[in-house]
Amino acid sequence: MEQIEAPVSRGHVLVVDDDALFRESVSTNLVEAGFSADTFTDGGSVIRYLTEQSANIILLDWKMPGMTGIEVLQRLRTGGITIPVIFLTVLSDQIFEEAGLVGGAVDFVEKARSFSILQRRIELILSGNKISRQMPVPDSGDTRRRGNLSLRHDCRRASWKNMPVELTLTEFDIVSSLSEQPGADVSYRKLYDIVHGEGFAAGDGEIGYRTNVRAFIKRIRQKFRDVDPAFSQIKNYPGFGYRWLDGSEQ
Repeated sequence: MEQIEAPVSRGHVLVVDDDALFRESVSTNLVEAGFSADTFTDGGSVIRYLTEQSANIILLDWKMPGMTGIEVLQRLRTGGITIPVIFLTVLSDQIFEEAGLVGGAVDFVEKARSFSILQRRIELILSGNKISRQMPVPDSGDTRRRGNLSLRHDCRRASWKNMPVELTLTEFDIVSSLSEQPGADVSYRKLYDIVHGEGFAAGDGEIGYRTNVRAFIKRIRQKFRDVDPAFSQIKNYPGFGYRWLDGSEQ
């Protein structure tokens, strides 16, 4: 493990990648942007580190020898470590992105993207989603209810008919955005900005970001239907986006 620390840290970031040059480049940029950074060459070393230490966010390479990034993520989540994870990868196929997000990651950034894009993603996550293994869920907090839906914004927890719905941080933000405007149509673009940050350009243009949003909505619907098979609050407005039904519209 290599440690690089900024004088005044904006957040503690772990960089896990077997490529020494890429690891050095990312960690150096992080420090120059005001973060502190620890770097790791493999998944096993970061898992051992997190048994005793914590961090604000993990930047995790997908393809590594020995233990792959998705295997590292699974080990972390099984161990109860909920630190937000951003995958860094050269794999651009959507199937890999969906696998990472379904596995519990909050974002997926191609290594070819500029550091400014990665920095923006980190800032968006840390601005409201600081969750770590050492931070207990509060007993009470900012809870918002919309019919059968209950959202705990202090710890990013959702429930439906008093049953927990295991949403990722990004999925929670999508549900929050939709439910705050019941009956209103929310565009694909706005929902995509929640996922990737405002102004981010999808690789396949409009088709790309619509496909990405549809994949998120599909997972969100399924998670609610796992709790309540009759769940039908999220309705598609073809060609535009989605809306959250308040009950009277169903």
